[in-house]
Amino acid sequence: MPGGRLTHEDRRQIASWLADGLGYAEIARRLGRPTSTISREVARNSAPGGYLADRAQQAAGQRARRRRPAQAAEPPAGGRPAEAVRGFVEQFAALLVGVGLPRMPARVFVCLLTSGSGSLTSAELVRRLQVSPASVSKAIGYLEEMELVRRTQESGRRERYVIDDDVWLRAFKADTGAHAEVAAAARRGIEIFGAGTPAGARLGRMAGFFAWISEQMNGSGLTDAAVRDALTVLAALVHAARPLSVDELATALGWPVQRAAGALDTIGRRAALADPLTVERAGDGTFAVTPRADRLSAAQRAALAAGPRPAGEARS
Repeated sequence: MPGGRLTHEDRRQIASWLADGLGYAEIARRLGRPTSTISREVARNSAPGGYLADRAQQAAGQRARRRRPAQAAEPPAGGRPAEAVRGFVEQFAALLVGVGLPRMPARVFVCLLTSGSGSLTSAELVRRLQVSPASVSKAIGYLEEMELVRRTQESGRRERYVIDDDVWLRAFKADTGAHAEVAAAARRGIEIFGAGTPAGARLGRMAGFFAWISEQMNGSGLTDAAVRDALTVLAALVHAARPLSVDELATALGWPVQRAAGALDTIGRRAALADPLTVERAGDGTFAVTPRADRLSAAQRAALAAGPRPAGEARS
């Protein structure tokens, strides 16, 4: 039933539809599930050979039987959290709200995320967030449904809410436009910090992850014809080796202007189509291709810009 656990038959259907080339959004629509349920299922239960229904069912069963011992409770905070900590929790929660998480679940999630042990009781959450137990209970229920937290039983009847280490594999339902914006912002950060720096490498992984989520949740509407048009426009920009307007592209390709504009829009929504290039729009309305900043390190770009070495010159 929608909202319940996936059955073995559900997983067989997912495997079959993936083999047919359907996107996550279409599979979710056919099963009557959130798109995030399908993306999480495939991310968590895929094998090196792809997504296999029997293996996925076995892996899900093993997780359901797994029972971790409850982590020790954190010592009392000794009053309200420090101003900087509270400010960070609220700011980070606001960002999660921007990608689709309701405000109270976002606050509870960030509070758990920033706790020393990655787990808190209801009373500890109430004290830290200065909210009612009912608000915490409702937020925890929402986060459990999204599989972002789990609960363990402590001595007596007290429960502890835990964030597992693999929580980032559990892609939650969010606005795909916001995911694309996060990916684009991370790529801009790569230019600032440098692709060869540790910060640049982390931003590159983050950009790839959020771009993948955005593309999977927004990808089922693309037809083969739309993909072919996008690749043709990409080839035209590479061949021209100069910025072109939509009108210039349409004229050169013998297309209606709307078709060329649609192909550019497709590339904008599916950045992976242009990889390892990116299509950028200039202030004058023209479009050009450039190499993606995260594909080459600063040292590699400098070496390529320097041109060929004289014969016999030693490499560093």
